Amino acid sequence: MPMSAARQPVISPQEHVVTVREALEPLFLALEEEAEVKMIAAAVKAGWPLEEAVAAVDELRRTELLPISRQH
Repeated sequence: MPMSAARQPVISPQEHVVTVREALEPLFLALEEEAEVKMIAAAVKAGWPLEEAVAAVDELRRTELLPISRQH
């Protein structure tokens, strides 16, 4: 059987496998966007003006990204 003629070269992991970041980043960004929309919608439903709701979510994001020692 001429199997050797039909063989394909083996692709190295560096050429074939996506990184965890590449695989998860689109999902993470979509979830982050969905959460932000829901938080803003909840604030507006509670009576906040849209601009203040957006500013509050932005402030929350900033405080979540800062190291604990810098938050105080």
